[in-house]
Amino acid sequence: MNLSLEDLKQNLRIEYIGEKGVDAGGLLRDFFYKLSKEIGNPNYLLLKYSSDNNYELEINPNSCVGNPEYERYFKFIGRILGLAILNKQHFPLSFTFSFYKRLLGKKLEFADLQFIDAELYKNLIWLGENKGVENLSLTFSLEESDCFDNHTVIQLKPDGSNIEVTDENKYEYIDLVAKHKLYNREDEIQFNAIKEGFYEVIPHKIVDILNEFDLKFLLSGVNEIDVEDWKKNTDYEGYTSFDPTIIHFWMCVNELSSEERTLLLLFATGTTQVPVTGFKDLQGNGGIKHFNIKRAGNEHDLPISHTCFNRIDLPPYSSYTQLKQKLLLAITEGISDFQLE
Repeated sequence: MNLSLEDLKQNLRIEYIGEKGVDAGGLLRDFFYKLSKEIGNPNYLLLKYSSDNNYELEINPNSCVGNPEYERYFKFIGRILGLAILNKQHFPLSFTFSFYKRLLGKKLEFADLQFIDAELYKNLIWLGENKGVENLSLTFSLEESDCFDNHTVIQLKPDGSNIEVTDENKYEYIDLVAKHKLYNREDEIQFNAIKEGFYEVIPHKIVDILNEFDLKFLLSGVNEIDVEDWKKNTDYEGYTSFDPTIIHFWMCVNELSSEERTLLLLFATGTTQVPVTGFKDLQGNGGIKHFNIKRAGNEHDLPISHTCFNRIDLPPYSSYTQLKQKLLLAITEGISDFQLE
């Protein structure tokens, strides 16, 4: 993309070579749609799925291998994202929420780790909730490898390789591992190129008022969720589909806005996307794992999610109003118990 910044900021009009058609908006939408599919094509190795059971994208840190012009490609992606906003168009590539937070310059928190390294996130949660850490032979160090299989030992604190992780110091270990993964990113060069291209086109003042949810929905649009398909492919523990709490739950899901449904899906599964084949192929640990609602807790508790199992622990609330109030609170404010200082 060799246009000047002045030209880039003009209203776009699309004309396909060899095709007739006046761009009244349809060609522009088609342009951004087709471009998003090309950029998101995994064969180009620019982007990758954030995990095996998460259909959202993140930067492929190995995109620099054998590609001397990789920074130009990522700057191009940033400019395209900016142009989509400038021209009021959706760019239907769904990045992780942590990507949008970084683009807005917001501080990453422990919960964002699930979008960067879902397996590590689950392991750290397990570590915090269980005793006997000494049996795992962990130290305050990490071994990392690059795409050429070169191994490096990272000291999380001075002489960390010789400091054992115990039940007494494990929260310090969790904090240091999370901070290392969140802030020492292998994709820093690629991400900075995207950010540079994005803000060449979009002034900071336009997006500074947004949070990561706003920016995601502004760019990629709202993911329309088929509630009937979701309901049909749901399993229950301690409930049946005829229990009042379950009837109220699906009434509530039907009444939620598209944005709220997407937040509910994120809360329950760790992703905002559904497989192309629908909820019957929703992935979890070890393969297909249907959405599950388990009876747990009392009516004073908020619902709790277990994203590795696509499960919500849902208390037996006494009324529809109470269920909706608690569910909305959980999906908008419910975050991990772990916080980074």
